[in-house]
Amino acid sequence: MTKPRLIILSDLFGGKASDWVKIYADLLKSEFEIQYYDVLELAGINADNLVESDVHGQLLSGGMDRVVETLLKLENDKVTVLGFSIGGTIAWKASLQGLNIVRLFAVSSTRLRYETEAPNCSIKLYFGEEDSNRPDSQWFLDLNVVHKMIKKENHQLYRTENNAFLVCNDILKTLLR
Repeated sequence: MTKPRLIILSDLFGGKASDWVKIYADLLKSEFEIQYYDVLELAGINADNLVESDVHGQLLSGGMDRVVETLLKLENDKVTVLGFSIGGTIAWKASLQGLNIVRLFAVSSTRLRYETEAPNCSIKLYFGEEDSNRPDSQWFLDLNVVHKMIKKENHQLYRTENNAFLVCNDILKTLLR
């Protein structure tokens, strides 16, 4: 039997600073065919000599749109998506534009607080309780989105092994339903 596809979308640091992604891939590879995408690469952004705010600015001024367009061309089948930070926001936007996402797991995707429409798929969001940019409780109610607040964690909670186990366990549980 063919394994379901899982797309992993990087954070705004892309592939250069993502050794932590291997933890997720290792925990999920037995149940999924995994495709990792570096959002900077898909956006055509060379971040070698850029500071974080410059990368962020480029993603906001057309980069995210380029990634969404590229994903819509590359991915034609049903997928589960695990997106980190800006990667989760990109997945959300891609789903609204037609990417066939069955389940979306987004970790620390704080830019979602600006979204006013939820995609038509199963969604679970994860935020650090101490991340000041996370959506407020009214946003979750308005969009009817399932989420988990992780106590004593900040924005980069996804880079720790304990939180990787928590997220991956939730993803694997969805296969049993």
